[in-house]
Amino acid sequence: MNHHTLPPLGLALCTGLLVPWLLVRARWAQQVPRLALAVWAASGAVFASNVALLSAQLILPARTGHRLSDVLFAFRYPPAATLLHLDGREYVALVVSLGLLAVPVAGFARALLRARRLRRRHAETLRLVGRYDPELRATVLDHEHPAVYCLPGRSRRVVVSSGALRTLTAPQLAAALAHERAHISGRHHILVAATESFAAAFPHLPLARHGATAVPLLLEMAADDRALRRCSRDALATALYALATGKAPREAFAAGGPSAALRMRRILTPHSAGHPVLRGMVTIAAAGLAAAPLIIACCSFPN
Repeated sequence: MNHHTLPPLGLALCTGLLVPWLLVRARWAQQVPRLALAVWAASGAVFASNVALLSAQLILPARTGHRLSDVLFAFRYPPAATLLHLDGREYVALVVSLGLLAVPVAGFARALLRARRLRRRHAETLRLVGRYDPELRATVLDHEHPAVYCLPGRSRRVVVSSGALRTLTAPQLAAALAHERAHISGRHHILVAATESFAAAFPHLPLARHGATAVPLLLEMAADDRALRRCSRDALATALYALATGKAPREAFAAGGPSAALRMRRILTPHSAGHPVLRGMVTIAAAGLAAAPLIIACCSFPN
């Protein structure tokens, strides 16, 4: 067996199994959601790239595998002439690894296009049945139930139901609008599409399974934190309470929804960001160090 399969195997196991196990149990993740989202995204990218690398190492002979490890882990790049004269086995390894990478990438592109198409259709409907309010900078939709949601991407707009205008006070409405605009400015729909495509490509992987549940909640919490820069905690929490039963299209982000109760409790319980950030960095460092001995040992082996 090519011993250079150990580094990508170790990293794939670390990010696919260990990191999600740590993240779903980490209390700091909901206190600093942007850091947790960065860890989820980085873990997905590292896992996919190392699965592709592992497949190449399984096909390549030991000597070629050593060169590949040098390129990726020891930064010893081969001359251009070497890249232009690959043998048949090396071409097979390249095609297989690129094919494995193409699966989640193609799923990501497909999810983005599908969501964009649905948002465009919904935006066209809103032009017919809604009315734009320049003061709110939002589209008002006649509906008795209170709801506030946004369509991100090219069809970006914030939608407010007439029921929400009757139910929410001015500070509460401002807080809900700030929350939705945080989704749009943060381009959260891109991370949602990436999470969905990753879960479709690796349905039984703990990283994908737990990420599909954790990432949307963390995105809502990140938008809450952004909104709190412009509004009070009481205004945002009471707005979430009023909008908890509101519904929105699947391709949109809603201020309320099933996570409203958990987010209300989080908003009304102030926390210090210092300790969670420190614990988060320790978690990331521990996950990285778990695979470091494998990488160092394997890259130090001679040809």
